[in-house]
Amino acid sequence: MAYEDSPDQPQRWYATNLVGVPTRVLASTDFNRHPVPLAIAGTCQTHPGLFALLEGSQNPNEAHDMFVHYLNIAFGLRKPTAHELSGMGKSEQRRWKSSWRKLLQGWGMDSNGVAGAVLKGWVESRFGLVPGFHKAPLTRFPSPAWIAYLQEKASSRLNNNNIYQQLDLLFEFCQWTLRRMQLQKGADTPPSQHLRLWRGSNRCEEQLIAGRLQDKHCTVRLNNVVSFSLSREDASCFGDWVFEVQVPLCKVLVFPDLMPGQVLQGEQEVLALGGDYEVVARYD
Repeated sequence: MAYEDSPDQPQRWYATNLVGVPTRVLASTDFNRHPVPLAIAGTCQTHPGLFALLEGSQNPNEAHDMFVHYLNIAFGLRKPTAHELSGMGKSEQRRWKSSWRKLLQGWGMDSNGVAGAVLKGWVESRFGLVPGFHKAPLTRFPSPAWIAYLQEKASSRLNNNNIYQQLDLLFEFCQWTLRRMQLQKGADTPPSQHLRLWRGSNRCEEQLIAGRLQDKHCTVRLNNVVSFSLSREDASCFGDWVFEVQVPLCKVLVFPDLMPGQVLQGEQEVLALGGDYEVVARYD
């Protein structure tokens, strides 16, 4: 049974955003077919020193080290020494624990936990995309599911230390890296606007908005931020149905080569903005 659109469903709310593309356009299959670059207003302009440093980096590892070092200083993400802790208040002592890295690690462990709620809230704030699921479907508002989501996304345990600004910089760093990678391919290789990814799912019927799964080609509505896999084999571990998706590069938040070391739980996991996607569905 296809998903029924209704103006009283939160997924159809028109929300403002900071990327200059109307939210309904950003969430549409038309945008996915013909994407345009996205930038969070004011982020690069507020941190010109970081992006000037990045332009002078010689390789991805050097750029990564610059990014991590800059955020550590700008947001106090280094763990204080015992001597430093003695001169801090309790809230300041905990400040360094609210970091983009811990948030992503929390998402990797449970996308429906507090970290997942904070990340979905950031996407809602910056891109205007309203989440459709957090522990339970977020349908009519208000509801117990919506109240639980709102409480978790405001939790000071992870929604602290300007975490939205940290994620703004992470998104801009990701987009800067993807542009640099395109430039390094050379003039002989045409630039790509998409990344072919896969997603395993068992909740297919409630995600379906056009077409039939049995016909393979259909349209699904994904949550406002979702994880994809780099291979069909990895995606099949997460559901009986596997969606093959062409994800616009401008919607990618994190990809494996962006951050060396363990950041997300899955080594081949790509984090991207959701919305309506045309997919090729296969039953594994």
